[in-house]
Amino acid sequence: MVPARPRDSAATRRALLAAGRELFATTGYDGTTVRAIAERAGVNQALVFRHFGSKDGLFAAAVTGQALEVLHDGPADQVLPRTLRAILAADSEESTLFLAALRSAGNSDAAETVRSELRAAYGGTLAALVDSDEPADAELRAELVLAWLLGISLLRTVIRSEALAAAEPDVVVDHVSRAVGTLLHHADR
Repeated sequence: MVPARPRDSAATRRALLAAGRELFATTGYDGTTVRAIAERAGVNQALVFRHFGSKDGLFAAAVTGQALEVLHDGPADQVLPRTLRAILAADSEESTLFLAALRSAGNSDAAETVRSELRAAYGGTLAALVDSDEPADAELRAELVLAWLLGISLLRTVIRSEALAAAEPDVVVDHVSRAVGTLLHHADR
C-alpha cells in the first residue's frame, strides 16, 4: 500500500494564488478557467472551490492580496517607488501587479470589486500624500498617479515597450518619482 501524500493546505493555497495571478494577468478573468488554474497549480480543481469558494473569490484574493501586500509593505511615503519596483521586477510574480485588473476590465463583478478596492486603497494612500487642502484636488492627483502606474504596467508587460523594458528599474523609479513628487507636492506649478 502506498502511503497517502501528506496534505499541505497552505502550500496548496499559495500554489493556487500564484497560478491564478499568472493566468489572470496573461489571459484576463474571462480567459482563465478554474481547470487551467488547478492544472497550473498541480492540484484538483475542487480545491479552488474549497479554498476560495469560486473563481471570483480566487480572483479577488489573488489580485487584491498581492497589490495590498505591496501597498502595506513599508511607509506610505515610499508607496510609489515600492509599487514601481514591483511593476518593473523582471521575471517575478510582482511584475504582473495591476495587470490582472487591467486585463479583466468590465468582465465580472469580482473584477469591479477588485478595481474599486485597489483604487480606494492606493488612491487613499496617494491622496494623503498630496499637499492640498482640497479633497477633490488630492483625489484627482492620486488618480493621475494611478493612471501613470497602470500605464507603465501596460507598456512593460502587454505592449512590451523596448525603452521601458531596457531601462534600469532605478532609472525609471527616479524619473517617475521626481515627476510625481512635483504633482503631489506643488499645487502652484
